[in-house]
Amino acid sequence: MKTVAPEKATATAPGAPAIGERGRALREAMGLSLRDLAGRSGVSAPMLSQVERGETSPTLAVAAKIAAGLELTLSQLLRLDEGEHVAVSRAGKRRRYERGGHRFEELTPPLPGQRADVSLHALKPGAATGGSGDPPMHEPGSRETAVVLAGALALVVDGTRHELREGDSVTFDADLPHHFENEGEEPTRFLAVIAAGLRRG
Repeated sequence: MKTVAPEKATATAPGAPAIGERGRALREAMGLSLRDLAGRSGVSAPMLSQVERGETSPTLAVAAKIAAGLELTLSQLLRLDEGEHVAVSRAGKRRRYERGGHRFEELTPPLPGQRADVSLHALKPGAATGGSGDPPMHEPGSRETAVVLAGALALVVDGTRHELREGDSVTFDADLPHHFENEGEEPTRFLAVIAAGLRRG
């Protein structure tokens, strides 16, 4: 009689069916394509697509790679929807970026279904946002509010310039072409809050 060797068991991540939904929500919140996440995580785009659609359950090793690509620990990826109503973003562990004279950090973690993001920006004298390495234009219907924390700031929206000083705030349709400039002699700091997909009215 022919015997069949037992198939080797592979540990799958607990809560595997939910990982796909969470992973997709987090990826989209970070503005990443499947190819982007594949490059960051080392997991192929086809495999990521299968996980997101619930067609396959990732192993613990694959789930850990996906979490790393989303800048999370595996436990964070697995527990985001399980009774956690508070997400603390520690000062030394936030996502930070610096391009030219523009430095900014994300104050809000990439949570599933999140529709608003808060970021802290610093512009050196003569610097501006909107460079090739900066975040892409926001989705249709997005609205942004900026608060000048220090220095002077100029906002250019759809070709119109608005001068702002310390303590001023401004709200505008963020799906229009826009950028911030610091033409002063001192560094400028400002806070930006972006609410996605709001309907104009």
